Amino acid sequence: MTDKNLSELLEQLKNELGKTQALDERGRQLLRNLDADIQKLLLRSEGMERDESLLEPLLERLQETIDHFEITHPKLTAALSHMLTILSNAGI
Repeated sequence: MTDKNLSELLEQLKNELGKTQALDERGRQLLRNLDADIQKLLLRSEGMERDESLLEPLLERLQETIDHFEITHPKLTAALSHMLTILSNAGI
């Protein structure tokens, strides 16, 4: 996966996150943390060498967020699952 593809995928996920209204404090915290991970990766992919150490926490946070929102936010869960699948298939 190229840095451009990763940036596009992260931007799509970030847009979906922006549309989601978390109903509980845990959900809001998960989304804030996931957003911070995405921002770090986007900054890294814009002209700087990709830092693979940032990807593992993102993957863990993606799975945790999927588990939390699975029932209450199906669209968000689908977007997160898609992102996790693509990153996993890319060997990340």
